[in-house]
Amino acid sequence: MTELILIRHGQANTGATDEASYDRLSDLGRRQARFLGEYLQNTGSFERVISGAMQRQIETARALNIDQRPHSTDARLNELDYFGLSHWAQESHGVPFPDSPASFAAQIPQVLDVWRHQKTAQGLESYDSFRARIFAALNDAASDGPAVLVTSTGVISTLVAIALHLETAAKSKMFLTVQNTSVHKFELRGKELHLTQFGATPHLDLPERQAMKTLY
Repeated sequence: MTELILIRHGQANTGATDEASYDRLSDLGRRQARFLGEYLQNTGSFERVISGAMQRQIETARALNIDQRPHSTDARLNELDYFGLSHWAQESHGVPFPDSPASFAAQIPQVLDVWRHQKTAQGLESYDSFRARIFAALNDAASDGPAVLVTSTGVISTLVAIALHLETAAKSKMFLTVQNTSVHKFELRGKELHLTQFGATPHLDLPERQAMKTLY
């Protein structure tokens, strides 16, 4: 049995309309990660850090890894192609691209449902391929002992759905509740994935830090 701690990256460039613009931490995102690093250092609950290969994931890993434990990247922990999928869903199924947090919350379930049940356009990763690669990354990480994995909300919510056998509608709800730098714990028991903690933010639960909690 191996415990793995998955962390969503810090707040990125909220309001961006493409991946290149979104893929960097805001000043608040860096502060969130530093506070989490202090908390994790005090608990001594990990030996190494693995992040996805996206800039916001790497920046988060570096900011929280204040005692400079071994850090490696694994592109299998990268986020789903939200912007590519959104534009495809808009063009092929008329799902409007969001222009506010409320419209984003309404759009995500539609995009995930179309992605899960329809053949995607050429060049876009299929849902089954996405699911397979993140589960493989988790298995490989577990083979080397306890680790902190820095990734994104689509990865975390998909793994939660796998562990709890959730359908797309419930998975969409999970997607929309994963806060920046939130902590999620999983255990691999043989080939079975178990969720033992979801959405903890102990580093931001102090009264003076409540306003630092973000979803977008």
